[in-house]
Amino acid sequence: MLGLNGTPFQPATLQLTGIPGMQTGQAWVALVFCILYLISIIGNLIILTLVIWEPALHQPMYYFLSMLSLNDLEVSFSTLPTVLATFCFNYRHVGFDACLVQMFFIHTFSFMESGILLAMSFDRFVAICDPLRYVAVLNNNRILAMGLGILAKSFSTLFPFPFLVKRLPFCKGNVLHHSYCLHLDLMKVACGDIHVNNIYGLFVVIFTYGIDSAFILLSYTLILRAVLAIASREQQLKALNTCMSHMCAVLAFYVPIIAVSMIHRFWKNAPTVVHVVMSNVYLFVPPMLNPIIYSVKTKEIRRGIRQVFYKSRG
Repeated sequence: MLGLNGTPFQPATLQLTGIPGMQTGQAWVALVFCILYLISIIGNLIILTLVIWEPALHQPMYYFLSMLSLNDLEVSFSTLPTVLATFCFNYRHVGFDACLVQMFFIHTFSFMESGILLAMSFDRFVAICDPLRYVAVLNNNRILAMGLGILAKSFSTLFPFPFLVKRLPFCKGNVLHHSYCLHLDLMKVACGDIHVNNIYGLFVVIFTYGIDSAFILLSYTLILRAVLAIASREQQLKALNTCMSHMCAVLAFYVPIIAVSMIHRFWKNAPTVVHVVMSNVYLFVPPMLNPIIYSVKTKEIRRGIRQVFYKSRG
């Protein structure tokens, strides 16, 4: 379907939707999203501030944690404008080009999260399997290079997406199924040949989530082997305890992804509300849970929070 000048027809605006079947409870849904955003933004800002200002946290593990917190803030801010507009102000329209930009940033930051979790698993691997060379292996220059590498990989693999979508005509309406823009959602209202988009999308998922999760699993296999070789039961538990926060963060990130994939694969006739809710869990829960997990499970973070609290009271 072509426009008047022979270019693919694309609507000027796209219409976002809330959660199907929840029209009468939009105020409560808006309240839930506002709470999620507040917890995520405040929690991750606290983590970032602590890592910057507390000398005791100037260690590789916490530098990677600050990357995770910064990325979680970016994930939250990439969805915040349209989610708040949809649920709080009942404004459900977004410009087509603005939708493509939001789609690019949402997917880029999501893939960056996977890469950061992989880097954090490498950090735990070196800390447990080669502790004497930990600081030498993960020096500041190498950590910076890893961070820039994660950014470059995510940006370069996702960069073609807006252009692949832009080339398509849209003749199946302009109503999306979420309160933000996702590539899969846009494909449902596009017409024409979307095979290139689907194939490239599958390649990106395997190249990022697939490879990252495989290496995370490999890291923990080697970590477990090293821990089991420790003679002292107490030292074994101590070593494993240093990995608990990261393992919880990995589960919080990958379990929703696996659940969404399983629903798409084995429950093709699932109600739209199921897909919407699972997508929301995938995007909103990890940024909220990560600062809570690390605050609860990491002694140094708890100590830093207490020190800041006592200083503010003094």
